[in-house]
Amino acid sequence: MLVDAHSHLDRYDLVGEGALESALEEVTQLRIFTISNSMGLLSYERNLAIGEMSDLVLPIFGVHPWNAPEYADRLEELSQAIERSPMLGEIGLDFCFIKDASEYPAQTRVFEFFLAAGREQGKIVNLHTKGAEEAVLELLDRYEIPRVIVHWYSGPLDVFRELAARGVYFTIGVEVLYSEHIQVIAKEVPSGQLLTETDNPGGPRGLIGGPGMPILVKDVVQAVAGARKTTIDEITQTVQFNLLQLTRDDPWLAGTCVRVLEEQHGGA
Repeated sequence: MLVDAHSHLDRYDLVGEGALESALEEVTQLRIFTISNSMGLLSYERNLAIGEMSDLVLPIFGVHPWNAPEYADRLEELSQAIERSPMLGEIGLDFCFIKDASEYPAQTRVFEFFLAAGREQGKIVNLHTKGAEEAVLELLDRYEIPRVIVHWYSGPLDVFRELAARGVYFTIGVEVLYSEHIQVIAKEVPSGQLLTETDNPGGPRGLIGGPGMPILVKDVVQAVAGARKTTIDEITQTVQFNLLQLTRDDPWLAGTCVRVLEEQHGGA
């Protein structure tokens, strides 16, 4: 089973008619366990509906840092969705693509609200860190979040190594096909902390010239195998096992589609 630990299936609605149906067909045919991250409340509601369409899709709630200013003064409105979500994402900070520093306090406020809830509820968090890697590291230490997925890490190697030393999981995505820096990260991620992603449909757009489809994860696996000088099968099995280990015995994930990972592993 392939793993896409960071996608945004609800965003296929913006791609065009039939795009979501095509994406879900690929997910089914290729057996891609997909974590569909949310950008806000409406995004989560759509992801929940998509999750009903496939037993391979895990919808989770978060407020993307780009949308943080919309929610910074209405945090309590997020509590019900946070409580409902089995994992939290996409959350974090972005001091790279967001150039207006006046938005950073709102990002931090929303991020800390999620981290406090994640700590209290014992949930896995799925993080965005672009340009704010040191700040994210400091907040993870402050809130003592034990189970963390960092999505598409592309920052300094010293901070990457600090995060890795804390047991953080890293998703490697499409940029591994193009960037020597990402290839170094893909090579260095501890074997037990390696995951794969696509960030579909929008994330790959700047690299491939259009919206990404789920099949891209196969290219990612192949590139990661090349960077680590191993086989596609080895990476596929490692990533599946890592996600299973990360989610095993998590009461928030009991009864969700994570069971398909357990069934696949039990039948292996």
